Amino acid sequence: METVVLLPSLGRPASDFDALCIALRDAGFNTLAIDPPQEMPSEATLHDLAEYVVQAIDKAQIGSFHLVGHAFGNRLARMVTADHPSRVLTLTLLAAGGYVEMEEHVLEALLGTFDENVSAEKHLEYVATAFFAPRNDATVWRDGWMSNVSRLQQKALARVERPEWWDAVAPRVLVVQALQDVIAPVGNGQKYASDHPAITTLVDIDGAGHAMLPEKPSEIAEALIAFLQG
Repeated sequence: METVVLLPSLGRPASDFDALCIALRDAGFNTLAIDPPQEMPSEATLHDLAEYVVQAIDKAQIGSFHLVGHAFGNRLARMVTADHPSRVLTLTLLAAGGYVEMEEHVLEALLGTFDENVSAEKHLEYVATAFFAPRNDATVWRDGWMSNVSRLQQKALARVERPEWWDAVAPRVLVVQALQDVIAPVGNGQKYASDHPAITTLVDIDGAGHAMLPEKPSEIAEALIAFLQG
């Protein structure tokens, strides 16, 4: 039975994948959703975070695997793929940002999401603005934010150059982009797919933002399972 390894969004827990993991297991796959480390060496880079992921996979006695990364996890998944290409069967990028920049007010909301000093009401406003499509229920992501982890991840990302991870490829790649994603605008996924057309499947999900997993769980599961089985 093949294993799907899943890496969550910036400062978010692996439990964000709970519903997707159930769907994957129902489809006949093993799953391993990996929580981010709570601490790392002070000068850790994205390569070090990738090694943390691989160590968790090795501990589970998994050889080759399908790899899924959501949001920040998509960058980390590409770093894992770049550093350990022979082990990645397929690569799936959910909310595949990192090239086309977000607008300034969106960046403000993203950073505000991790501000531990704002009120609960303002925090939810930031979450809704940055992560959810209009009229979707942002309260499902009211909790689960790890500001200390997000700072670690952002510093690790800043210590590598984008070319070290952006163009990482596997034998087959799935890019799932939400059409209302304001953190990772659709131009990101379109660029990756146009740069690697022979191996990339591009799927658009309407009615979802950067969070996407709690917004369109069935559509994402269907796209991923069809890709993995194809």
